[in-house]
Amino acid sequence: MKLSSYRVKEGEQVSFSNYPTSEEHKISEAELREKRIPKSVETLQELHWRLHAEEKNGVLVILQAIDAAGKDEAISYIFSNLNAQGLRTISVKKPSDTEQKHDYLWRIHEGLPEKGEVGILNRSYYEEVIAPRIHDLLEEEEKPDDGDVWQMRYRQINDFERYLVENGFRVVKFLFHVSKEEQRQRLLTRLKDPTKNFEFSFSDIEERKHWDEYHEIFAELVSATSTSYAPWYILPADDEWYSRYIVTEVMNDVLKEIDPQYPKLSEEDQEQLDEAIKRLENE
Repeated sequence: MKLSSYRVKEGEQVSFSNYPTSEEHKISEAELREKRIPKSVETLQELHWRLHAEEKNGVLVILQAIDAAGKDEAISYIFSNLNAQGLRTISVKKPSDTEQKHDYLWRIHEGLPEKGEVGILNRSYYEEVIAPRIHDLLEEEEKPDDGDVWQMRYRQINDFERYLVENGFRVVKFLFHVSKEEQRQRLLTRLKDPTKNFEFSFSDIEERKHWDEYHEIFAELVSATSTSYAPWYILPADDEWYSRYIVTEVMNDVLKEIDPQYPKLSEEDQEQLDEAIKRLENE
């Protein structure tokens, strides 16, 4: 697998025609589910333990997509396998009255990881350059006196992500690129299967009316905010298992670059450890 083919280069003007929603990778679903992903997740578990033990760096993971593209499933199949003490997840939903009284990035801070943690944003602050634009929700006082408010927010987000990276928190972003037909089939499954009804929202159907608008905005925001320090990866999300494999492999690459290590005990701590071992063994 060539991970760079899914990574959006800084300055690239994204066209989704260059990023298929599925591809001929010649790996069966059974092999992905039973061999490749478990092996990749096992590597991720070890790297995550080391990150958590070292407590020098953190990783912020952003999952962004339209409805039924596979974000929740990626969290379930990949990140739920990690040490819960070193993991935090937040779903970004409609802002509350309190949140609306602050700047648009304010509500994100509780979901940011600590050093030694992986933080998952199921949707993210990128909602603030998507939903308000499609549904015309921006208040007049939020608009600059001159210039483009969305370009301003892209710049602010880039600055925010650079700030995080410079302070020891890597940022990696995944856009689940699903076809309209595949989304239709998944929504129908949710409607027809009583065990999946709870996943369905009637707003999902309404949002399909804005399909083209969503994709225009996605292409623009990814073009504007995929940077060398906080890149976007566009996933072929019609193939759920392959997309999960890509996510896991990218996460492994990120953590290998950080190269966290288990802390070494001081001479004094080692002596105390040896003494504790002796006491327990002699009980």
